[in-house]
Parts: sequence; C-alpha cells; structure tokens
Amino acid sequence: MTADTATDVFESHRPVLTGVAYRMLGRIADAEDVVQEAWLRWSSAPREDVREPRAFLVRIITRLAIDRLRQVQSRRESYVGPWLPEPVVTDFGPSVPDTAEQAVLADSVSVAVLVVLESLSPLERAVFVLREAFGFPYAEIATALDRTEAAVRQLAGRARHHVEERKPRYDVDPAHRRDLTERFLAAAAGGDIEELLALLAPDARLVGDSGGKSRAPLRIIESADKVGRFLFAVAHEQVENLDFRLLELNGGPGLLLFLGGKVDSVVQLDIEGGLIRCVYIVRNPDKLTRFADLPERSGGAASA
Repeated sequence: MTADTATDVFESHRPVLTGVAYRMLGRIADAEDVVQEAWLRWSSAPREDVREPRAFLVRIITRLAIDRLRQVQSRRESYVGPWLPEPVVTDFGPSVPDTAEQAVLADSVSVAVLVVLESLSPLERAVFVLREAFGFPYAEIATALDRTEAAVRQLAGRARHHVEERKPRYDVDPAHRRDLTERFLAAAAGGDIEELLALLAPDARLVGDSGGKSRAPLRIIESADKVGRFLFAVAHEQVENLDFRLLELNGGPGLLLFLGGKVDSVVQLDIEGGLIRCVYIVRNPDKLTRFADLPERSGGAASA
C-alpha cells in the first residue's frame, strides 16, 4: 500500500473514527487528538497484512480513546460545576441516507445520552458506542478490545440497560422539536413568563456548564418554577444585546446565542410529551471556540 493510498484509506474512514472518538470523549479537541494519533500509527505501521482497514483503524481509535477517557475522567472530578459535552453541529448529509440510521446516530450523539455515558466505565462506553451507534459486530468489538465475545456481550447488555434506565424518552420528531425550541426562545426573549412556564415540565431541570470561566449556575436547577424564573431573569437582563441562530446541534435543534455580537452560549433542550424536560446551557468558552466564525441570525435581535 503506497503512502497516497494509505492516506486515502484513512480519510475515507475519518468520519467514523471521529464519530467514535467524540462519543467516547464528549469533546471535539480530545477526539481530534485521538484521530491524529491514530493517523500517526497508521501511517508509520506496516500495512501489508491489514485485510480490513476499517476494523484495524477502529481498533486503534477505540484503544486510544479508552486511554484518553481514563485521563480526562480524573480531570472532570475537579471540574467547576456540572460538566456537559461540547456542542457539535450535526449534519449527516447524503452519507447517511437512511432515516432510521440517521435517528440512531442522532440519538447516540444527543446531549442526554452523552451525559449518561459519562457514568459508564471506559470499556462499557466503548462497547455501547461501537455496538449501539455504529452497529459493529460483537466479534469485531471483542477484537478491538482484546476481550472474548461473551465478555463483550455482557458489557453491552449492562451498558444498554444502564443507558435505557437513565436517558429521557424525548420526542424525536424534528419539526415538533424545532417548533418548541422556537416557542421557548420567543417566550424567554419576549418576557412571557407564563408561556415559558407552560412549556416546561413540572420536574424540569436546568444544567449549566461554565467550567468556572463564565457565569452559570454551579448546581442543577430543578422544578419548572425555578427554571422558568431563572431563564426569565437572565433574558430580561440581556435582551437588548442578545441575538441568536437556530441550528442543528447534537442531532436536534439548538440555539447559538450571541451577546454584543460575540458567541455567548449554546442552549439545547430535552423534549418529552410536548414539554421541555431539561435545558442545557453551555457557557464554558473553551467549548464554544468553534462557533466563533458562525454569523448571527439575520433579521434583528431575539426580542423582535
């Protein structure tokens, strides 16, 4: 295999490798570091005996991601306030034409699922991502993890049960989720506290991620009344300088908020039964750098 061919092969599998790494690590920079390390190993290793490059590369990326996950988990123990995954723009495009497959990928990259995955062991998380998100056969996962197929099946069952118990059963209809997201924005920006409270489930929660680098609640806010009044107060304070852009993030509609022309935060919602179950707000500037070049919404401020 020539150097050019090796590069082409790696690039053809890059989307899958990046997808696995992001779901494992929850942060794009960490995922890209792992993919780069996988490239270095692929480009320098003898490849004459590699019959299935995809399986070979997934094995490399999975083991690297497990090692990195063990490192970052210790850092997250000292993280200031709640930790949320880095928001990522998702557009599966023509490479994933099947609607059912798009739904699986969107679900596996949702904020709610990624938060639940944080509570799995690195091995359980790897098995869940490879099996549930990308449909790898158990035998192939066993090879990647250097485990028996029986052990992998056991890990998969345990991880699946854990995730199903804890993840919300949110609405998957894109049009409905977008409509509720727009109504949520209009109520918050327009100062309609009654409408805002009507959109929230009684047990709604708000999770803010600042990493201690910007203003955000250091504890999870619980109950519709407390969540609604917090959002109302924040929106009322900043509404004159606030603008937004609605875009697809982590498999669903999200809001990119600009304050004074600069990216300020990302807001994403969990929606179930026509009500908002959880509001996720990412304000850690380290997790917003990739949005800096995106334009604000044309057509005026959110209060219009």
